Amino acid sequence: MANEPGPGPNTIRTTRGAVFLSYASEDAQAAHRICAALRDAGIEVWFDQSELRGGDAWDAAIRKQIRSCALFIPIISANAHARTEGYFRLEWKLAVDRSHLLAPDQPFMVPVAIDQTPQSDERLPDRFRELQWTRLPDGNAPPEFVERVRRLLSPQAGSAARLPPSDAFATADAAHNPPHAGAARHRATPSTRSKTTLWIPAAVAVTVVAVVAVVALYKVVLSGHSTAAAGASQGLAAAAAATAENSIAVLPFADESERKDQAYFSDGLSDELIDMLAKIPGLRVPARTSSFYFKGRAATLPEIGRVLKVSNVLEGSVRKSGSALRVSAEVIRIADDKRVWSETYDRTLDDVFKVQDDIAGSVVSALKVSMLGEPGARTAPTNNTEAYEQYLRAREAIRSGQDAESPTVLGELKQAVTLDPSFAQAWGLIGTYYMNAFAGAGQGSYEEVRRDALSALQRSVALNPDIADTHEELARLYYMLDWDSASARTDLDRALALDPKNTQVLWLVGYIDDAEGRFDESLATHSRIRDLDPLFVDNYRQLGNAYYRSGRLAEGETELSEAIRRFPTATTLHYRLGLILLAERKPEAALAEFAAEQQSDFRMLGMPLALDRLGRKEEADKILAQALTTDSVLNGAPYQVAIVYANRGETNRAFEWLSRGHRLRDTGMHWMKYDPLLKPLKNDPRFKALLDEMHQS
Repeated sequence: MANEPGPGPNTIRTTRGAVFLSYASEDAQAAHRICAALRDAGIEVWFDQSELRGGDAWDAAIRKQIRSCALFIPIISANAHARTEGYFRLEWKLAVDRSHLLAPDQPFMVPVAIDQTPQSDERLPDRFRELQWTRLPDGNAPPEFVERVRRLLSPQAGSAARLPPSDAFATADAAHNPPHAGAARHRATPSTRSKTTLWIPAAVAVTVVAVVAVVALYKVVLSGHSTAAAGASQGLAAAAAATAENSIAVLPFADESERKDQAYFSDGLSDELIDMLAKIPGLRVPARTSSFYFKGRAATLPEIGRVLKVSNVLEGSVRKSGSALRVSAEVIRIADDKRVWSETYDRTLDDVFKVQDDIAGSVVSALKVSMLGEPGARTAPTNNTEAYEQYLRAREAIRSGQDAESPTVLGELKQAVTLDPSFAQAWGLIGTYYMNAFAGAGQGSYEEVRRDALSALQRSVALNPDIADTHEELARLYYMLDWDSASARTDLDRALALDPKNTQVLWLVGYIDDAEGRFDESLATHSRIRDLDPLFVDNYRQLGNAYYRSGRLAEGETELSEAIRRFPTATTLHYRLGLILLAERKPEAALAEFAAEQQSDFRMLGMPLALDRLGRKEEADKILAQALTTDSVLNGAPYQVAIVYANRGETNRAFEWLSRGHRLRDTGMHWMKYDPLLKPLKNDPRFKALLDEMHQS
């Protein structure tokens, strides 16, 4: 329980500069460490266990403190998760209630996790899961954290903190979810069936807020805010030189509904605007992954401009009550923080698509750049508003990775197409759901999944053949389930003709090029995506993959080292860097990287590679044996197990696991033809036979 045993009335303060620590009683020692670090810096903290108190007066005092404190720090842990009942849960509710009364740019709640509790923990308030977390293992609070709190307590915190720091590359990836749960675009989590990146092109929880490593946070604070304070005009000039004037980032629209339960709708509006504006010739619009990175974070507009390389931002809010809809939007020019256009639309839900069209057209007019084209004509995806809301809820779940494989999501999509059988986008998302549920949770057999997914996707194309995302999903089905790259490329070509800047289409093009040995093309494509989507961590993964497989090891090492610096919580980066170091004959360094890998299965399957090279076979055997007791390895990573045996020279065992990978449709199998660690197997007839079965010979 937070502050339990609690302070007496004489110790309760209501100073508006105070910090309130809320924690389960089992975490008292960790809370003490955080409190001591803050108090040593002269920060007032409400935290006292000197007396055991209770009753109405004590309860009223705590409520008063939460109503008046400057910052509320909930301490998140496995202990808090285990407590289904506790006073700290009331404190959390009171803090969330107060947050709804504050201006959206006013910092208030600063969640701190003292262990590896995932940000997707269903026992946490939704608001906590939307915010940026800081991880302080066992409550050890370094100076960087203290400095951040001090900055948030400053009078300027409200305006300076409305969006994130310029160097804020630390990303969600698997931080929001358990180790297997990244989320990409409208794809679900990779989870137990397949941990290779084909199922997780972003491995980023696109609408999910990241867990930021403390060291990275320190760099963020120093580089972002000291730069802004020391030489804002100089920084803006430099940023302007590298930024196209014809550029705009669509930031996630805020949910201003009374109950704060319409985020799926406000996010859906932002999504549509990104898609519409990105299709305008001559206008550069960062993709969703990068724009949504800033959801719930605090940074200045100049910092956003530097990171996303844009000159303007579009931001706004949505207030929805029943069928009534109010949408406010504005375009702000970053160079002088000037509002160049704003509008408020009071409409009904039936008019939502018209509002989207109006905003897109107004943005182009506001930018007043003659070379820009106009937004293309389009028809509403559905005339049934209830079907549209069902679709948005399901899409939000799939994109965020939360409950993406739940039957509830499929139920919402089926309800949408029941309400409107001509709703092409909903049919396409049904196909996506089936494929993701197969990959992420092993739901259904290959035959069942292929039948159901293909049927839904083909229905979508028949209803509307001009949806790029549907063609991309068909390509994903042909490539992942059928090993048929020729059919996949046909649909990818169609998708690119419809939407040349679609980053998820480009991602799959680059992925297939890499798998099939067209390394230069793959590197060029993923470099292009990085320009369109600079906070999409998987671009770094795929660039590292291509450098590794093409033998350009030094460049791959540089790429992945930079990715680790920018995305310190992202999974599989250390594993991939370890593979490169192993190829460079640096087994000690490779072992260190494998050991640092945060995804446990990849850590257990990486360390034996280096230990075997170092002659430490007994240690390697022990770790490998542990890995082979894990269902997620047995059913989701047979390709990585095969690599371990190939590295050992145990050819028969390697082929046993490659055959298993083929049977389970492990997407790692796409890499086998050019994998450096499988070169010793290439002259074996079984190697060619597998390639033949996957149409790769």
